[in-house]
Amino acid sequence: MSQDVWRGVDYPLGATCDVSGTNFAIFSENGDRVELCLFDEAGNETSVFLAEVTANIHHGYLPGVGQGQKYGYRVHGRWAPKEGHRFNPAKLLMDPYARAIDGQPEWSDVLYDYANKPGGVADRRDSASAMPRSIVVDPGFDWGNDAPPATPIHKSVIYETHVKGMTQLHPDVPEHQRGTYAGMSSRAVIEHLTKLGVTAVELLPVHHFVSEAALVEDGRSNYWGYSSIGFFAPHSAYSSVGQEGQQVQEFKEMVKRFHSAGIEVILDVVYNHTGESGKGGPSLAFRGIDNSSYYRVDPDKPLNYVDYTGTGNTLNVMHPNILQIIMDSLRYWVQEMHVDGFRFDLASTLARELHAVDRLSGFFDLIHQDPVISRVKLIAEPWDVGDGGYQVGNFPPQWSEWNAKYRDEIRDYWRGHPETLADFAMRFTGSSDLYGASGRRPRASINFVTAHDGFTMRDLVSYDHKRNLANGEDNRDGEGHNRSWNSGAEGPTDDAAVRLVRNRRHRAMLATLLLSQGVPMLLGGDELGRTQQGNNNGYCQDNMISWFDWDNADQELLSFTQQLIGLRTAHPVFRRRGWFEGRNARGHGIDDIRWYGVDGEMMSDDDWNVGYARSLMIYLNGKAIAAPGPRSEKIEGDSFLCLFNAHTEDVEFKMARESAGLSWCIEIDSADVSRAGEVVTDPSSITAPGWSVTVLRRID
Repeated sequence: MSQDVWRGVDYPLGATCDVSGTNFAIFSENGDRVELCLFDEAGNETSVFLAEVTANIHHGYLPGVGQGQKYGYRVHGRWAPKEGHRFNPAKLLMDPYARAIDGQPEWSDVLYDYANKPGGVADRRDSASAMPRSIVVDPGFDWGNDAPPATPIHKSVIYETHVKGMTQLHPDVPEHQRGTYAGMSSRAVIEHLTKLGVTAVELLPVHHFVSEAALVEDGRSNYWGYSSIGFFAPHSAYSSVGQEGQQVQEFKEMVKRFHSAGIEVILDVVYNHTGESGKGGPSLAFRGIDNSSYYRVDPDKPLNYVDYTGTGNTLNVMHPNILQIIMDSLRYWVQEMHVDGFRFDLASTLARELHAVDRLSGFFDLIHQDPVISRVKLIAEPWDVGDGGYQVGNFPPQWSEWNAKYRDEIRDYWRGHPETLADFAMRFTGSSDLYGASGRRPRASINFVTAHDGFTMRDLVSYDHKRNLANGEDNRDGEGHNRSWNSGAEGPTDDAAVRLVRNRRHRAMLATLLLSQGVPMLLGGDELGRTQQGNNNGYCQDNMISWFDWDNADQELLSFTQQLIGLRTAHPVFRRRGWFEGRNARGHGIDDIRWYGVDGEMMSDDDWNVGYARSLMIYLNGKAIAAPGPRSEKIEGDSFLCLFNAHTEDVEFKMARESAGLSWCIEIDSADVSRAGEVVTDPSSITAPGWSVTVLRRID
């Protein structure tokens, strides 16, 4: 192994190989010296110092070092944890820019940089034997004629899922590929997604992550993956062919297969914190490279961190070099890995300047001027756990947001909560109250009823209380009780009446979600009736609780969901680019939407706030023109009546005078799926069963 070190270059950061060798570059502003450690197949270590330093980038070029080389760093500097500096060269560190990482730490106290307590004396034991290695990767890959599907976001249907959870039990995925990128892009899984009709998969974190020591010691793991340690490296455990760089090729092949099927790949990314936890956590990478630069330390007590994430640390996006790692990572996943967009976990944290969330922060400025990142789908989880962190509706125009108000108010309506009719109508039509005033469009709203964090939809209508004892936290974790669905039982039941109500509520919420204006996000497995047995916080459940049970999938529910997505896809009126306007009492405006009560009369202002009124009929005019002017949207499609009934009993809707003499085709009856295709001629009324959505298409 060559130990000659040439000067090299300070960009790009990370390990960049060519035909003759590899350039290594790493940022450390407060470190004195950086030691590059190379490991051979037997684990023997050879160390060299990177003597060249350019603008706090330590760099060097090593001839003869190429693809597959395992390496790490030791950074020398002051051990002054109470001042924010925790340099300890006894601790081997991963490269923050590593393109591949070969596994997980072997948890022991040797991975901690302190001997007795944080802020005390340094632990001088060598941690190399317990640490994963970073790996030099050749970026070459035959992309062929790969091209992004580039689905317009207002036409998107997003499917949130987990690489392992979706594939681990799939009977038609080859056994050696289950739980992997190859399994995720197998013929069976892609066929399921294309038949379902979704346009994008949103993958729970695939940046290389670590499982916290406490979970591992208790026989569990960080299943969801919101504990990143490598912002450029695909998680190695999801590889079916090896963890020594092969995971990069396998990930690229997965993306290529999805694109061939017309499906986009969106990554759930976690740049707000890392897997090193709080001040008492391990020293794996960032902490030992330059603690006070990478993390937001408390200016009054630099031993402590400012924690806006609830995980113990917060990445310091106010530092230009830390902003750079985020931007470089995003560009890498778009340009080198060909992904189509990102969902930013706890995105409010990234927007914090000093303390307040600032929509004009440096992070947003960089995103919006970047010619690569600004062109892909950008989705924010618009909150964090700090003061003022709840920012639903406040992100810049180019962004879409997880709409938590949609989730909460759609749930409340179908629970039968009083005085929710107006809220329901606002969410169903795209949440203009949140996004309209700032010039944003319905595409800003990522609509969801369930997500990975919480109950599945089947469990939402089956359990009044969470069942999280398996998480080892005495059922204290998770989102609490289920705000009383009055489900009649806790969990599975043989009672036919209880099952009927559950199934109706499930289908009614699916119909609402997939026919609302905005962008629907379906939690993977909700189309199959997936259950987590009442666990609403499966973050550490890498087992049957979280995995898809394909053998017991609800095929009728799957067919119904396919029908809903097909209806949305076929008819532009369900996925408009602009807002509904409606006519006012004087006849001004556009006749693109009408609101009716059960009596067939147009809804008055007072009608919206009647507590017991939980039924509504909406006419969507498929021939209307929205947003007149140079950017007008001409809707060329059919018109629909949508009947929503959140009462326990059937409700008879009288037909409006405007509908006299018309014929209607029942496209959706969530209470009786067999009625799809039935034609109703000149009805005087339509009966909507309890807990149901009925959608009728006008036949001209």
